[in-house]
Amino acid sequence: MTGKILVVDDEVHIRMLLEQTLEELEDDYDVELLTAENGEEGLDLIRAERPDLVFLDIMMPYMNGYEVCQEVREDPELSSVKIILLTAKGQEVDRKHGLELGAERYMTKPFDPDEILEVAKTILQLDQ
Repeated sequence: MTGKILVVDDEVHIRMLLEQTLEELEDDYDVELLTAENGEEGLDLIRAERPDLVFLDIMMPYMNGYEVCQEVREDPELSSVKIILLTAKGQEVDRKHGLELGAERYMTKPFDPDEILEVAKTILQLDQ
């Protein structure tokens, strides 16, 4: 199985940690990892590359993760793109808002790399 995963986060060390974590999927999945450092760049990449899965931070410059999620969900051509909001915003109201906008999951930082892998496998249906 082949696919693309996009990591959108303005913190370089978070992008690197997620990339290293997601590289472990390569045993089951021919994955192309893409990264963006702000919401605007992330949305452009989503439109151009149509990744299968996006790990999306909320608090970023130019465009926040909620805005990116909403733009993606309003575009019928991007309906297959799965979004996981991965953020330091741990309040229930933030989680609820993210899920209402159409994110598949809402996960908080700091994250457990094993949990990231499990969630990615589940959403990409690699464990079937």
